[in-house]
Amino acid sequence: MFAYIVRRFLYMIVLLFLLCVTTFIIIQLPPGDYLTQYIHSLEQSGKKVDASEIASLKRQYGLDQPMYVQFLRWFTGMFQGRFGTSLQWKRPVVEIIGDRLYLTMLLNIFSLGFTYIIAIAIGIYSATHQYSVGDYAFTTLGFIGLATPGFLLALVVMVFFNQVFGLSVGGLFSQKYAMEPWSQAKVIDLLKHMIVPIVIIAFGQTAGLIRVVRGTLLDELRKQYVITARTKGLPKQKVLFKYPVRVALNPVISTVGWILPALVSGGTIVEIVLSLPTVGPLLYFALSSQDMYLAGTLVLFLGLLTIIGTFVSDMLLMIVDPRIRFERAG
Repeated sequence: MFAYIVRRFLYMIVLLFLLCVTTFIIIQLPPGDYLTQYIHSLEQSGKKVDASEIASLKRQYGLDQPMYVQFLRWFTGMFQGRFGTSLQWKRPVVEIIGDRLYLTMLLNIFSLGFTYIIAIAIGIYSATHQYSVGDYAFTTLGFIGLATPGFLLALVVMVFFNQVFGLSVGGLFSQKYAMEPWSQAKVIDLLKHMIVPIVIIAFGQTAGLIRVVRGTLLDELRKQYVITARTKGLPKQKVLFKYPVRVALNPVISTVGWILPALVSGGTIVEIVLSLPTVGPLLYFALSSQDMYLAGTLVLFLGLLTIIGTFVSDMLLMIVDPRIRFERAG
């Protein structure tokens, strides 16, 4: 077990390095760079930019250096806690991400908690009450959730609240609290504004997870060991939760590798539509403007969370399902 953990950590280090290199190369692949777009926007506004000013801007942003020099400067700076300066925001990348990270984590933790609690409960109910009215109702609702894009649902909800109640559900704060320091009133206002985004983000995820739990649990309930346990007179609830539910949760636990990055980048399009100050829209606009240090750091961060989540998922699967073994005996 210890040897397995050490080996996985070594794999993680190699993967992270390869991810750093690949991310930086991919961001550099599109023609042009941030400076090209910046100069083009200045020229469109009527301001002429001469060659000396362009050279000065390249030196300022470090774009006059070869790509491998830019990468080494960014990579070595990570070990000192420096991830470069955002070309678009003119601020350190760490500060920009830090400003949005806590709101992102809070929103998506609530969304994922809502998703898993509701989906597992409904999935177990649907499997144990197959073809009942409740099963058909939840199945229909699940298909609607799978078929409805999150951004479309966000637009419908925004229009509905605006037309019927005259309320705006965009953003995470009311206008009077947006720039105010933290207080009890601001926290309450934040919690009120989080309800709609949480429901919208969780709706599609819950629908898909219900189908997974229901299908896996139905397969387990038909297996011989469950039938044998019932014929021996064991209580129904004990038979259900002792093994079938535990096995049915394996596909759910195996998705932990996606959960951690989802805490940061989970409903990006929905967050853009609802104008939420989270990391998802920040990554989208960084990629659009070719802000290489900001985009590269965010992609690297998501990759790190995916690797850690996969490792945690493997550990949890071994605990939940004793049939799973990571090493051969001897």
